Amino acid sequence: MAVYGCWGCGRCKPCRQGAENLCEHVVELGSRGGGLGRDGGLAEFLLVPDAHYLVPLEELDPVDAAPLTDAGLTPYHAIKQALPVLGPDATAVVIGVGGLGHLAVQLLRVITAARVVALDVRDDKLAQTRALGADQTLTSNPNAAHAVRELTGGVGADAVLDFVGTDATLALAISMVRSGGHVAIVGLAGGRLPVGYGAIPWETKVVMPYWGTQAELVEVLALGASGRITPHVERFQLDMVDEVYRRMREGTLQGRAVVTPDH
Repeated sequence: MAVYGCWGCGRCKPCRQGAENLCEHVVELGSRGGGLGRDGGLAEFLLVPDAHYLVPLEELDPVDAAPLTDAGLTPYHAIKQALPVLGPDATAVVIGVGGLGHLAVQLLRVITAARVVALDVRDDKLAQTRALGADQTLTSNPNAAHAVRELTGGVGADAVLDFVGTDATLALAISMVRSGGHVAIVGLAGGRLPVGYGAIPWETKVVMPYWGTQAELVEVLALGASGRITPHVERFQLDMVDEVYRRMREGTLQGRAVVTPDH
């Protein structure tokens, strides 16, 4: 079984509508869900408060499927919010193709007909992304905005999904999105984006999606079970956690790290 990690109060309006990721009482609950906040996540066992948070994995390998509950669900939720602008003639840009971004590229290929442009600072990640189906890859730097506008006949991208979230990448996202476009800030690097007349293109929607709903997790797992999306996973034993964090700081992980109990 997979665990849906957003544990809400079950009583507020978002929870009753199936959006426990937007629970209005998370502060009172003391935790945002499984593995977050005070509970942590690096443990041999996880106590789940209610069976309805369990989602069948069907034939999926639990270790390989583990990233789908977060690194798959988060970009899926973000992409679904952008679907109104992602028609067959649209261009979607993914900034940062690491643990979440490499799945975002696959999801865009599966659930939209948009042209997919991937940006990163590392050539090896860009090469991997081309193998995953990106139509175009670019080095993530200020020149990328000009390249995207050239690709789109000067108008800019219809949707930009920023999986980094620094001041620099947010500025890049705004510089390459078209008027009436969609910018999703997914990365947690702490960047800030000035908003006001003249600061962003007209009628551009800027959103900060958070995780996803349980219904969306069911859909993501179905895509994984069908083989249409595949998370890139590196496996580690629980006693190798320090090594995992070192690799994360170095940026040398390929895809997503999955830590399993030692027994």
